[in-house]
Amino acid sequence: ASGAARVVLGARSALFAPLVALGLIIVDEEHEPAYKQQDLAPCYHAREMALRLGTLVGAPVVLGSATPDVGTYARALGGELRLLSLPGRYEPRADEPGRQLPTVEVVDLRAELAAGHTSIFSRPLLQALSRTLDTGDQAILYLNRRGTATCVVCRDCGHTVSCRDCELPMIYHGDLGLLLCHHCDRRRQAPVRCPACAGSRIRYLGTGTQRVEEEVRRHFPGARLLRWDRDTADHRGAHERIWAAFNAGAADILIGTQMVAKGLDFPRVTLVGVVLADAGLFLPDFRAAERAFQLLTQVAGRAGRGPRSGQVVIQTYAPGHYAIQAACRHDYAAFASRELAFRAEHGYPPYRRMARLLYTDVEEARCWRQLGRVLRELRTRAAHAGAGDVQFIGPAPAFLRRLRGRYRWQLLIAAESPERLLANYPLPKGWTVDVDPVSTL
Repeated sequence: ASGAARVVLGARSALFAPLVALGLIIVDEEHEPAYKQQDLAPCYHAREMALRLGTLVGAPVVLGSATPDVGTYARALGGELRLLSLPGRYEPRADEPGRQLPTVEVVDLRAELAAGHTSIFSRPLLQALSRTLDTGDQAILYLNRRGTATCVVCRDCGHTVSCRDCELPMIYHGDLGLLLCHHCDRRRQAPVRCPACAGSRIRYLGTGTQRVEEEVRRHFPGARLLRWDRDTADHRGAHERIWAAFNAGAADILIGTQMVAKGLDFPRVTLVGVVLADAGLFLPDFRAAERAFQLLTQVAGRAGRGPRSGQVVIQTYAPGHYAIQAACRHDYAAFASRELAFRAEHGYPPYRRMARLLYTDVEEARCWRQLGRVLRELRTRAAHAGAGDVQFIGPAPAFLRRLRGRYRWQLLIAAESPERLLANYPLPKGWTVDVDPVSTL
């Protein structure tokens, strides 16, 4: 406020800094869902706040992203925003071919299984890793799942070991020898016998970053590895330590979750391997394909940022999906065109706005009673207001049906202006109203 500082760098709350004579607002990676505050009221989106602030003070607002939110892109196509494109990497030079976008190979894991290859690494990815290690370059392996196994299942009765508070499968972490709930952090010993039928045929299914690390050590025992996920970066300074070690060449392969996809610039990385591109692709959220495309495009961009050309290997069971096809061609425009057509067909944002009413309670019966009451009242309000464009979706349990001992039920409202329907509508304790939600899970 005194003017001693002329630049503020920060997360979404930086918008509230008391700068005077504000001349420019930059929202970097504007597509990131973290810009939306959705756990606590008020549920504001920093991108929309930035645009509003820019209008109020007369400052230009730059929304930067290699994979813009398709809603932002649609606003630019419609003339509400000005679209500026950078089709290639910054200052590509003929003597530095690696500064061009990397080549991408999509591997059909169904064909790998049909050929009798059952490793979590396909043959093309194993060959690419071997070449990268032989040349002294670095590689990044990406998988958006932590742990060693994603669920523990009894093969006799089919029982899956779940968190008693969240009713979600507990993840096995081999380094701890424990099962963890990734939502409430509950921990328990891995069972020797099934808790349901006392059977002994307990199996650990699925793949996480710890399992990837184990498999890399088995295939390439001489490789130096680093893992970057929430388990390895759970204390102050851990992110900087891992980044500095890999940047200094202390490891040949970096294994990680979304953290390795975010704007990292390692000039010696010539290979990026996506262990399973399907994680998150088929979640029951209309933005699932967009999220998958953004992550694949962002992580692919980590390869070939130095003087040597880059290569990306994407492993998937759905090689024909339009999000994966567009990501392998670095073709944002093609993805956005297909995605916007899908959104228009179903009336999803940006063609209609959405509001999410979420109710949580320790008793599930009270959830559906509350949701039923609110639905009836809102339908009556919509009829009296003559709002014929309003669509109610639900009530239904949220995808994450129970968290930390509380059941979660939701009602979605799709309309041109859902906030008008909700204006002056009182909701008791236990409700969260989120207009323009970034996730419906």
